[in-house]
Amino acid sequence: MGIVESPLISAEALAEQLQTLKLFDLRWSLTDPHHGLRSYQAGHIPGAVFVDLDRDLSAPEGDGRHPLPNISDFVETLGRLGVNRGDGVVVYDDAGGAVAARLWWMLQSIGHHEVRVLDGGLPSWVESGLHLESTARSPDPTIYPKVSRFTGTLRHDELEGRSLGDVRAPERYRGDVEPVDPKAGHIPGAVNYPIAENLEDGVFRSSDDLAVRYQAFPRNGVLYCGSGVNACQAALALTIAGRPMPDIYIGSFSDWSRRDLPVSTGPHP
Repeated sequence: MGIVESPLISAEALAEQLQTLKLFDLRWSLTDPHHGLRSYQAGHIPGAVFVDLDRDLSAPEGDGRHPLPNISDFVETLGRLGVNRGDGVVVYDDAGGAVAARLWWMLQSIGHHEVRVLDGGLPSWVESGLHLESTARSPDPTIYPKVSRFTGTLRHDELEGRSLGDVRAPERYRGDVEPVDPKAGHIPGAVNYPIAENLEDGVFRSSDDLAVRYQAFPRNGVLYCGSGVNACQAALALTIAGRPMPDIYIGSFSDWSRRDLPVSTGPHP
């Protein structure tokens, strides 16, 4: 399979291609660590394999709340999930791509471009009248080729001189509330691009709308969120808009706020 032209796939198109794709369910909740697996067991798209954000796509410790796993561990995970180089992959969640885009971005980062996100996630599948199954799927393991590193990711000490986009909700950006990190506010100079505004009625806005939305986001811009997960949805939105894949500060605000570094509050950069 060649490089995928669009990073999105509709529920109808997915239904027609189920037998030819590797499908992964990435439902997850910040407040309930069992939400994803419990939801998967209750019903999922036929053939989908459950992927756990904390166990499969994050290291147990590192910069921020969801640091990237060691690259060799991620390659091993891909093999355990039955993914081969060149396989067509589709990922979905129930949160507008806010979680599923993490795996989409990780695959893109290692050069596996044959990956798409289900536009509208599981709700779009259900609303299209397509059925679910409750049988857990166990993939046939394989050996994914070795990869040297993730690309397009930065640490806190590599941000100097770069324009920053903070994709968290406006109230967290302003510092009005902070439910999980030790400081409230944003990295000084960062402009707020809330990921909720990438969507309309649960699906991504058109490429033209997103191009207008990110018109001021510079070519060398760096995205961050709370823990390096939601920023991947903003990276997805930028690619839908026809922009190059942006760099991501994976440690994000959860890493920044734990260091002796300045934090700004209020609605302005």
